[in-house]
Amino acid sequence: MNIALLGYGKMGKVIERIALERGHTIVFKSGRNTSTIDLSNADVAIDFSIPDAAVNNISTCFNNNVPVISGTTGWLESYDQVVDLCNKTDGAFIYGSNFSLGVNVFFELNNYLARMMNNLKQYNVNIEEIHHTQKLDAPSGTAISLAEGIINNSDKTSWKMDESTTSNEIPVIAKRIPDVPGTHTIDYTSEVDSIKIEHIAHNRNGFALGAVIAAEWIQYKKGVFTMKDVLGL
Repeated sequence: MNIALLGYGKMGKVIERIALERGHTIVFKSGRNTSTIDLSNADVAIDFSIPDAAVNNISTCFNNNVPVISGTTGWLESYDQVVDLCNKTDGAFIYGSNFSLGVNVFFELNNYLARMMNNLKQYNVNIEEIHHTQKLDAPSGTAISLAEGIINNSDKTSWKMDESTTSNEIPVIAKRIPDVPGTHTIDYTSEVDSIKIEHIAHNRNGFALGAVIAAEWIQYKKGVFTMKDVLGL
């Protein structure tokens, strides 16, 4: 499989290594100073760029009939626009706030726990995420996905980047600490005890492997998909 890497920072370099280990070829790499995207030899593109570049990168893929996997966060105000373009161009697209296989299992655990806890009103829930200091957006896309999972499976109606929230809001705490790949914690606390689930990434390999697996899966498909489709969850 010929892969175009849109974004060649730390994640892009790890994706390149894992893709090569799995027998694929990198035919194009773009960085911050790349002015033209060449997809002429690409079977699929993987976008781990920056929020300001993501929509243009993804749109360019659709317009060149190249399936695209995007792990860039911080641009989702344009998500519906991107989905519309994907459908209009008969493209193929997967966006993931986190491509780690373990995190996608964690998403499902979070949904299940939210349903279990919904009638136990004595518990208050909060989300904490910790990432490296180079991460541009806060809260993380993964934390937002976790909050949306709780909202979709409980009486909660919104999330807020603050520890001071109403009963229907989920407080989300974001911390930036050097050299932390990503830690996400869901904490239900009452006066008598706490119930906590947590995912800790030890390195970027898990994110990169999931993105490459998604790229392998999306070949020859049309439409908008998620990692749930890739993993059969």
